[in-house]
Amino acid sequence: MQRINEKIQAGKILVSDGAWGTYLQQKGLSPGECPELWNIEHYDEVLEIAKSYINAGADMIETNSFGGSRFKLEHYGLERRVFEINKAAAEISRKAAGIEKHVLGSVGPTGKIVMTGNVTPEELYEAFKEQSIALEEGGADAIVVETMSDLEEARQAVKAAKENTGCEVICTMTFERTVDNDYKSMMGVSPSQMVDEIIDHGVEIIGANCGNGIEGMIQIVKEIRKVNRTIPVLIHANAGIPVFKDGATVFPETPEQMAGFVNQLIDAGANIIGGCCGTTPDHIRKVVEIVRAV
Repeated sequence: MQRINEKIQAGKILVSDGAWGTYLQQKGLSPGECPELWNIEHYDEVLEIAKSYINAGADMIETNSFGGSRFKLEHYGLERRVFEINKAAAEISRKAAGIEKHVLGSVGPTGKIVMTGNVTPEELYEAFKEQSIALEEGGADAIVVETMSDLEEARQAVKAAKENTGCEVICTMTFERTVDNDYKSMMGVSPSQMVDEIIDHGVEIIGANCGNGIEGMIQIVKEIRKVNRTIPVLIHANAGIPVFKDGATVFPETPEQMAGFVNQLIDAGANIIGGCCGTTPDHIRKVVEIVRAV
């Protein structure tokens, strides 16, 4: 199978999958329950999510391993099961993807920050190394380090995946609009700073996820392209900005509304487009329709 970068260099616009966390909640994931343990205890439900995105036309799907680091799993007393849980996550997505679609091993933040002194860079590296190796063993083609806000944590995750696997390595950070109408991560990192700081560590695809609906991602991609015109860019947008309605958090953007901004996102320089919180197979199906037409 061609690598993701090879397809992009050949001029293809690719479509990724949609939300996992909100989808698991719809299937019965309870507050305080470990989502990643579902890979072991609710195999069929997790496989159904993965298959739904493949059936919607996605070129790649993630794994149910966002919180699969030892630091996250220790909250559930599962820190000794890192390899088992992450390998199972990749095996499930690999089964759904078959041999023609790509599997992105999801690696999320640990909740630890080096500058506060509660973790060292070396400890982060070892945690990400452990997770990345397990994801590759289960069948991941790429490791997607995602939803990062801290550059040091992102660097250690990229470095660990790059040095210990043969996977392509992707890194996305989460940016929110500031009062000055620009975009920064929770730790004050801009999209251009992300590119400058992460690209030298071997990352092959860069981008943004969460935090914004697809319209907000257009400005972020434009900022990335101001400092680097060639590195592939992946965008996983929320289904709009969340609102609290009738006692629940709702993502209001419809599949048609999301698809309406796809052409602008491609024109800005995005190479891979998918969804994050609140997006569904229906959102991805509409994105696929627009991308295939392009």
